[in-house]
Amino acid sequence: MTTVVRGREGRRRTPLASLSLLSLPLLAVLLAGCGIRSTQVPTDFGPAPSRVPCAMSGPDISTQTSGGIPVQVFLLCSGQLVTVDRSVRIPDGTAEGARRVLVAQGLLDELAETPSTPEQQAGYTTDVRGGMTVSGPRRKDPEDALRLSTPPQDLTPAALAQIICTFSDSAAAQDDGSVILGGPDTAPLRRYECPTDVRANPTAKSPPSTTVSTT
Repeated sequence: MTTVVRGREGRRRTPLASLSLLSLPLLAVLLAGCGIRSTQVPTDFGPAPSRVPCAMSGPDISTQTSGGIPVQVFLLCSGQLVTVDRSVRIPDGTAEGARRVLVAQGLLDELAETPSTPEQQAGYTTDVRGGMTVSGPRRKDPEDALRLSTPPQDLTPAALAQIICTFSDSAAAQDDGSVILGGPDTAPLRRYECPTDVRANPTAKSPPSTTVSTT
């Protein structure tokens, strides 16, 4: 004969209902054994990791402790040119002409350096390769001309854009921000500029230039 259990309000509990209530603690134990923990309130896992490109979580200490003259160079990030802080060392008492060349070489060296770990994590890269040097004008060149050890036309569009835009924003440029640049060969010097569209798309837009007469 089936036993009927009455609750406090006279409601009947069938054996099946009683079995379901008894099985709840067992189910919780089984779930815990499977690595699944029941929760009564929403769990706070903290903020989602940032995926914003070209944004470093904190200042790059290496650029703060290197000393020298504060400068900015253009690195590649998210398909654009983005400035980062650097510094170059120039000996005291350096003449103006030699100073321009030393600034240009320092900027070139910084462009060729592998970006720091925070910069790499933020998506910064460089297309400028190491070992390149820069020198001053030859005898018939304009006094503000600079010559690279690699012909500018042999550089990738992005590397050329990095160099021109970095030089144009420094003491290596002329007063109007243009840069007279050539290579080690006899190819004509060219006057380069760094417009907004080049900064926005350096891999597809080469810095505009015009030929410079040396006669």
